[in-house]
Amino acid sequence: MLRLILSFLSAGALLAGSLTRDATRAQGVQEPEVLDAQVKKFLDSRRGSWHDLNVPEADGRKLHDLIVERKFRNALEIGTSTGHSGIWIAWGLSKTGGRLITVEIDRGRHEQALANFRAAGLAALIDARLGDAHELVPALPGPFDFVFCDADKDWYGKYFEAVLPKLSPGGCFAAHNISERGYGGDYSRRFLQQVRNLPGLETTLFTAGGGMSITCRTR
Repeated sequence: MLRLILSFLSAGALLAGSLTRDATRAQGVQEPEVLDAQVKKFLDSRRGSWHDLNVPEADGRKLHDLIVERKFRNALEIGTSTGHSGIWIAWGLSKTGGRLITVEIDRGRHEQALANFRAAGLAALIDARLGDAHELVPALPGPFDFVFCDADKDWYGKYFEAVLPKLSPGGCFAAHNISERGYGGDYSRRFLQQVRNLPGLETTLFTAGGGMSITCRTR
């Protein structure tokens, strides 16, 4: 009986992996091994050169791992910059069969991000939009199971309010440059107070990079 159960579980895992590969292939994404090699090569070539409000590598890796571990598929990024965090997010989504919508207000950064997404081999998984997130984010229908916010800090609370009704149970909202100490002002304190006072949410802090809060729906 145990052998039969293990055989069934193994077959299920193989089927899930096959479905994910089929989904990404249908979107014009390369085979996982080829894509992984291309993304790694691109990130290695750009290590230490990400400026223009991009996240540190530690934060990008955390976003990737969170998506893979929780099997998120419908992601939103508020504040693309030139695409470092978007590459890590989309790389994680390539393993779950998901897609990313990312919003950037600055045309120059948006166009550079598009070039970076293509160079990393991830453009087919990313819907990069140029526009004002104050207007675009509330208009997006969702649902989302993962949101990463790295835009104007004093608007974090309003972004959170806009996407919370569209956040799936178990979904997470990650906010960059948030810490107990407060980077650059008291917006960290205000935002943490806001998310911690709402029921049905659990917030943890990631401190290895630029400081990041991760707020997840528990119901």
